[in-house]
Amino acid sequence: MASEGTSTVPRMGSFKRALLGYRRGEVDAAISASDAQIAAAEGELASLSGMVIEREREIRGLGERLREANERHDRSIASLHAVSERLEEIQAQARGQATRIRMKALREAVEVSRRTQELTEAHSGSANGDAPSEVAAEAALGKLFEGLIRLEIGPLGDFSQLVGFENAVGRLGASEISVERFSEGRATLSMRLDEPVDLLRELEESAPFDFNIRRTADDNLILDVDEDQGPEQRAA
Repeated sequence: MASEGTSTVPRMGSFKRALLGYRRGEVDAAISASDAQIAAAEGELASLSGMVIEREREIRGLGERLREANERHDRSIASLHAVSERLEEIQAQARGQATRIRMKALREAVEVSRRTQELTEAHSGSANGDAPSEVAAEAALGKLFEGLIRLEIGPLGDFSQLVGFENAVGRLGASEISVERFSEGRATLSMRLDEPVDLLRELEESAPFDFNIRRTADDNLILDVDEDQGPEQRAA
């Protein structure tokens, strides 16, 4: 490696000639100076080689740590994926269990309501013939309705009462609500209940007026507005 700066070795032409050639002292001094420069260059080269080796060692160490970090990252991603799949499985099991419990409760409620209605109708028929009773009405209030339902109600004083009743039906979660007929104060509505609903009891709480139950069937209801209530309540 060439050294920077001005060379201290005399050029061959600068040696003074003696009788039998160049002066030996000057030649020896030039050779010594050249050897010193060579030794210094070799030392510098060795130092640079050591630095290169050290940098390569550091690069290998960094590469190894990077590889280990990547492996840890991959393991973490795999672990998170497994945890996520397990959570989704648990959630699916929980939803299924909740659905089964809910459907069982609904079936039991329907069965209890059916038996209560049968007993009530039998008691009402033996005591009062075909006349409705408060016990029969209470049993009807506990009945669950689902699917397409047709409901007749009246007499209604004006169209605003019909709108208020229709809004009350909508708040129960019914869909596809439509007024099929409105004549002589009586209205016939159709609706769809996507889930079992205690329709009559819910309407008793949310309807803008009181009513009596004239007829209940699986998909057909007839209600009579209580005409004994005050005008303020009927207009509510």
